[in-house]
Amino acid sequence: MGFWQEAFEAVKENDPAARYNFEILLTSPGLKALAAHKISHFLWCHHFKLLGRMHSQFWRFLTQIEIHPGAVIENGVFIDHGSGLVIGETAIVESGAKLYHGVTLGGTGKDTGKRHPSIRRGALISAHAQLLGPIEIGENARVGASAVVTKDVPEAVTVVGVPAKIVRVHGPASPERDRVKLESERHVSFYDHMGGI
Repeated sequence: MGFWQEAFEAVKENDPAARYNFEILLTSPGLKALAAHKISHFLWCHHFKLLGRMHSQFWRFLTQIEIHPGAVIENGVFIDHGSGLVIGETAIVESGAKLYHGVTLGGTGKDTGKRHPSIRRGALISAHAQLLGPIEIGENARVGASAVVTKDVPEAVTVVGVPAKIVRVHGPASPERDRVKLESERHVSFYDHMGGI
């Protein structure tokens, strides 16, 4: 499948308000930002870096979504609403990922080289979550609204809070999942002991 087909399918699958392709094309800022990023990224990769940055800034003005032209974004990503969303230069976003408004895939200012997050297949990043540094969000993981994530998140877990902590583990057990479950239980036990704060 090509970009447009995957993009339309992602919107229809994740947005109950989406009805048909022409309406999505005209009214979805996330779709427009992702399509524009394809051009910006092409320019960036073919050594037209200034032109790529200018193109991305023009679309930032139109959509309120800022995607650095150096970011690697696969087909099939879904951006809902999108206003205030920022994706940094070395970020990677894989197919099936869902990003909501106000999300930041940013740097800490302390790293060089790879300095932005990698979002693996099927991960969901809720509104206003801040993901900082060269961290990895595992496949099908969920990051809660307004969470601040500065460490790797294993696959198929839910993290919430500031700083983000694991609160739920999804899927079948495995040695890695058992470690995650124990960590989750330790946090729950600590908060229960503290009176549920």
